[in-house]
Amino acid sequence: MISLSSDSSPSTSPSPTVSISSEDHDRPPSPMANALSSFASSLSPPGLSTFHADLATSPITGGFASQMHLSPSAFTPPMRTQSVGSKYLRRQSSSVDEDAVHDALSPTHVSPAQLYSTESGRLFHAGKICIVLVGLPARGKTHLAVSLTRYLRWLGVKTHAFHLGDYRRVHIAPGTDVPDDYFLVNASPSTVILRQRVMAACKADVYRFFEEDRGQVAIYDAVNPTSAGRRVLVKEFSQRGIQTLFIESICDKPEIIESNVRSVKISSPDYIGWDEKEAIKHYLRRISDKIPHYETLDEPEFSYIKLYNAGERILLNNSRVGYLPNRIVFYLMNLHIKSGCVYFARAGKSTEQMPRYKSDPHLSDEGRTYARILNDTLLEHRRSEHTARRTHGDNSPERELIIWTSTRRRTVETSAEFEKRGFLSRQRPQLSQMHPGSCDGLSGKGLEKQFPEEVELHKKDPYRHRFPRAESYHDLAVRLEPVILEMERIPNDILIIAHVSVLRVLYGYLMACSPFDIPELDFERNEIVEIIPSAYNNKVKRIKIYGVEENETL
Repeated sequence: MISLSSDSSPSTSPSPTVSISSEDHDRPPSPMANALSSFASSLSPPGLSTFHADLATSPITGGFASQMHLSPSAFTPPMRTQSVGSKYLRRQSSSVDEDAVHDALSPTHVSPAQLYSTESGRLFHAGKICIVLVGLPARGKTHLAVSLTRYLRWLGVKTHAFHLGDYRRVHIAPGTDVPDDYFLVNASPSTVILRQRVMAACKADVYRFFEEDRGQVAIYDAVNPTSAGRRVLVKEFSQRGIQTLFIESICDKPEIIESNVRSVKISSPDYIGWDEKEAIKHYLRRISDKIPHYETLDEPEFSYIKLYNAGERILLNNSRVGYLPNRIVFYLMNLHIKSGCVYFARAGKSTEQMPRYKSDPHLSDEGRTYARILNDTLLEHRRSEHTARRTHGDNSPERELIIWTSTRRRTVETSAEFEKRGFLSRQRPQLSQMHPGSCDGLSGKGLEKQFPEEVELHKKDPYRHRFPRAESYHDLAVRLEPVILEMERIPNDILIIAHVSVLRVLYGYLMACSPFDIPELDFERNEIVEIIPSAYNNKVKRIKIYGVEENETL
């Protein structure tokens, strides 16, 4: 048995764990915190032709069609369509502004950072794994399931989260209330039959995922409160050649439970249209119904991970040696219940009209004006959002803001306005744009003349193809993994000022975009793109920057 813990602060150190700051302890408790304390104690645009590093639409960074005047159908990605009855109970996302983390994957799906593929569709010699989540309500299980799904899919591991609550909502007729004893252990016979039907439907989809869709990791998101029930799951999965890994989320800090309750209230389909106080009251009753009958994981023969207080401490039992389980543990050491937003913004214009990759020009006067407007716009937006949260009863202090840039002068100088106001800015070399290699400075016609075969290959796969001595989007996605892990670890707001190619890849991770989507994502200079986290899926908001011309691309 292995126990890992740390007291380092996530905002200043690459520590894999999280500690609660003194501000959270010193502020007056909210009404919800008081209500929870008893439970805690019991538990590219057209028109650009020359390829250079800082263009939004270069042959390597995604605007090749418009430059070469080729038919868009030559490499237009398949459109996401609305699924009337998704077999995994989630509607397919219809645009890149919808989080696709719950979309069912095809058997031949290839992920943005996937390094290789196999005939079976499974990677790292790991076989089929079912991650069974264990924990009382409001302990972050759904957040854990969705976050793991997002990360493992990004690596190329075919993963799907099966939320038992989704199956309950499908099996109870619209307009019909959930039986009063549904969440009780000692329920009536009719309620027990209903629960058995719900569980059988969920497990049937798990098996279909493994057998028909060549899935590798299924995440079974439910309370799973009793040892007897968990032993039944292990026996049933073992008979089908599925390994079982339990992850228990344990939490005894009221402020973390409060945050989870708020997140569920905001995002769970169970509470759409509910009064906030009534939703909280109902959810707390669900917690109290489970507490007397809950049995923590202590079966020595099981492989399990215990996660304490959202990552303050991690305990491993009977851990198997293997690359994929180790990657899961590594990710959990970096995971935090994300409450802060991620903002994406372009850098200001440079002093050079057509800067090449090798040049590193300063901001122009227009670029410095843009930097000031960007600063004012974002800070005003954050103030208004904080005021709105307080109006809805969230009395937590305004979150800190950290700025990340690449090491290029334009991004660093764009962030200087924030530094003047006391915000921390960090330069990260991983945030540098894709290297153009031998294509630096070439126009679209120049590429056709000098690299005709490469141009044809690029049409077929603009995401993975790389021109001579250049990087591809796939190379960039692999390079950005340390940045992605730190994004997961930091609980505060992050503003990333970077080249459009970098913003596309990071957005692709947070919104579960496919490799077909990423090269075509738009990031205009006259807007800030905000990614808002929640337990079920991420949301996108576009913040207009007034005083900046539309469709600016240089």
